[in-house]
Amino acid sequence: MSAYAEKLARLERALGELPSLAVAFSGGVDSGVLLHAARARLGAGAAGVIADSPSLPRQELAEARALAAQIGARLVVLATHELDDPRYRANSGDRCYHCKSALFAALLPWARAQGFAHVAFGEIADDLLDDRPGARAARERGVRAPLAEAGFTKDDVRRYAREHGLRVADKPASACLASRLPVGTAVTRERLARVEAAESQLRRLGFRVLRVRDHGSLARVELGRDELARGQRERAGLEAAVRAAGFSAVEVTAYVPPAERAAAPGNPLG
Repeated sequence: MSAYAEKLARLERALGELPSLAVAFSGGVDSGVLLHAARARLGAGAAGVIADSPSLPRQELAEARALAAQIGARLVVLATHELDDPRYRANSGDRCYHCKSALFAALLPWARAQGFAHVAFGEIADDLLDDRPGARAARERGVRAPLAEAGFTKDDVRRYAREHGLRVADKPASACLASRLPVGTAVTRERLARVEAAESQLRRLGFRVLRVRDHGSLARVELGRDELARGQRERAGLEAAVRAAGFSAVEVTAYVPPAERAAAPGNPLG
């Protein structure tokens, strides 16, 4: 048996031992694979729950709905209110902890009321190598991480998604809109909406891997390395799209994935 097959067997065995499971679902590949595997083992005993707040782009919500429909799983959209928490708004470096705390504060009572025996999220083995405040919030509340427990890596979840034809198999990694704000910059609805509008415009131009970092009047547009040359060639149109969202200055540079930035201290942006 291959290493991947062993991990898959561990995952299926662990899920099969659960009476029912509510999956904290983002619409990304990790939580998508977890929901698919849970649905395959538990049927209607598995459901996805996505947290809806101003930090979730509308396009991501639509894509999450489409993925859940492809899986054939029930998806519940649960409003969360992290912006009501001054610790979250302060964005002092532990924002993700307070965000996930708000998620689980809403999800756990809902799951109990709906009769779900367990709650899980899409942490994978690679995530265990980083300091992830959101994962700490999950562990404190007894939220399971079946993929990480089974040893699934990023390569494994991508393989699983491809083998099962999931629409997110090649979806670029993403992160919430609040991750576009530098540490110490207060999180507000207005800033989140401005970033979302700018990124939405750039996606309409065909860019796939991108982040629009909010530095006040300056937007730092980060593009995937294979799209950076195009961004520079089409700089006028790119700048016009970003300025239309409310920024007055634009800088264009390459997007560096979090794993490559791990050695750089004090930079939790995703």
